[in-house]
Amino acid sequence: MPILNRAHEMQAEVAGWRHHLHQHPELMFDVHETAAFVEEKLKAFGCDEVVTGLGRTGVVGVIRGNRGEGETLGFRSDMDALPIKEMTGKPYASTVPGKMHACGHDGHTSMLLGAAQYLAETRNFAGTVVVIFQPAEEGGGGGREMIEDGLMDRFGIDRVYGMHNMPSLPAGRFATRPGPLWAATDEFLVRITGRGGHAAWPNQTIDPIVIGAQLVQAMQTIASRNADPISAMVVSATQFHAGSAHNVIPEEAEIAGTVRTLSPENRELGESRIKTLAANIAAAHGATAEVTWRRGYPVMVNHSAETDICAQAAAAVAGESAVDVSAAPMMGGEDFAYMTEARPGAMILIGNGDTAGLHHPAYDFNDEIIPLGISYWVALAEANGA
Repeated sequence: MPILNRAHEMQAEVAGWRHHLHQHPELMFDVHETAAFVEEKLKAFGCDEVVTGLGRTGVVGVIRGNRGEGETLGFRSDMDALPIKEMTGKPYASTVPGKMHACGHDGHTSMLLGAAQYLAETRNFAGTVVVIFQPAEEGGGGGREMIEDGLMDRFGIDRVYGMHNMPSLPAGRFATRPGPLWAATDEFLVRITGRGGHAAWPNQTIDPIVIGAQLVQAMQTIASRNADPISAMVVSATQFHAGSAHNVIPEEAEIAGTVRTLSPENRELGESRIKTLAANIAAAHGATAEVTWRRGYPVMVNHSAETDICAQAAAAVAGESAVDVSAAPMMGGEDFAYMTEARPGAMILIGNGDTAGLHHPAYDFNDEIIPLGISYWVALAEANGA
């Protein structure tokens, strides 16, 4: 099936939904207005069941097909925005200071709503489609909380699918790959305690700034000298806080950052090496170091069979030449990882075209890809049991 005529007809209306959501961004789990908007639409479409409050503020719609028995498929979108001041200059720009949809979740939500409307009207598929609108993708783990609230078991989901827009990927194209697609995202904080004193007499101090500088340099050897050279790993120190005066060596210094990995082995390596380096470099100078480690999202892994299903659905609407099935993995994080840990599934990327990058204040979702995104979801549903 090519792009649906009905999806083209819906484009202006669905873009209007997106513009409304774009003007009213909400963060993390505090997506009450967005969730209410989604709930209202799903009920108006005639979904068989609409459930709210899953994972605090998540919304789920159930649509049963009329072509007999089949699997229950979960189609997931995200609803939350980012704490960024918008710089797009668009007439529908954010009306909330310091908040904007800089990752396209307004577009994801609107496209899935458009698909839900079409599927509820036609029901030309086997089995059941469960449309999932989750909060707190941007660091809050809303997907995990929805699963802990019984998402998969309550609705009997057999397979789960996600879609994310991607700037720099041309509009009209899709990309995916089996295996790791998005990285695990862990964070660290190292607190070095030395002995403060007058900057004129450093011999009477244990300087945590000097120790911290050595640690930052040493951490760069984890990826270059400890990890397998053909594996992907990023270790970035992104904060260094110490001191408050020109003539005082401080007592403490703090270093914070992130470690991004695509394998469990490298994830363990990053944590163990930072803890070892911090303790030993500090000890060598007579100081101490305390490391606080926070595990973020796990590696987002596409299952092989579900990746093939994604690619076939995308090829059905865009053509085989428009689907890249060997996309390079990315070091950003994505909490759809929790869903593909819970059920077989896969995520596909849809091209946003030549736009500002994700999480950039000038980013905007490309309304021209709305019919393609709706058609993809419909193709995925109608292939169920085929």
